[in-house]
Amino acid sequence: MKTIDLAEQTRLLGLVPGELEDLHAEIDGVRDGDITRPVREIAPIAARIHHLSIRCLQQLDTLSTSQYAVMKQGPEALARLSEAALRISVAASLCTYGITGRTDALLYEDGDRTAGTSRGYLSEAVEELSRAASAYRGLAQHLSRRLASAAARAKDQPLIDRATAEPALMAAKVPTAPAVPTARTRRS
Repeated sequence: MKTIDLAEQTRLLGLVPGELEDLHAEIDGVRDGDITRPVREIAPIAARIHHLSIRCLQQLDTLSTSQYAVMKQGPEALARLSEAALRISVAASLCTYGITGRTDALLYEDGDRTAGTSRGYLSEAVEELSRAASAYRGLAQHLSRRLASAAARAKDQPLIDRATAEPALMAAKVPTAPAVPTARTRRS
């Protein structure tokens, strides 16, 4: 387990909802528009959501291998964070489907000329982003309150101390293996 700056992680968690809301607004603008240039209009948004998804997964990895994982309600918070990161990834994929739905309409005679399929995917992406933003907002507030509360920190500290000490205790309990004789030591 590594010890990380949870105040910084709280700040990073708190930034995600704003980014998601900005992306939400951009998707709404494209969805409500004509969508005549789906790649040019949707691809930059999809790429930004994919990049955000990667950052969120990296933060999930960082938090899951830190003291956050052993704090009270840490495992539950990690599960909610994992679900929120998944929702962001799904939203990025839905935007990509939105591109495909519209390009099919432009390329094939029997395609949806109204861009309804593309708009449907973009609407689903917006819903996923909204759910993820709500989850991130709640997680950031929860961690912020835990860090601000002396009582909560006092409850978490023994859990963190125990998790930090366990690897050292386990290493001390493991017997050392006898030395394996080498050709040089056998001749002696």
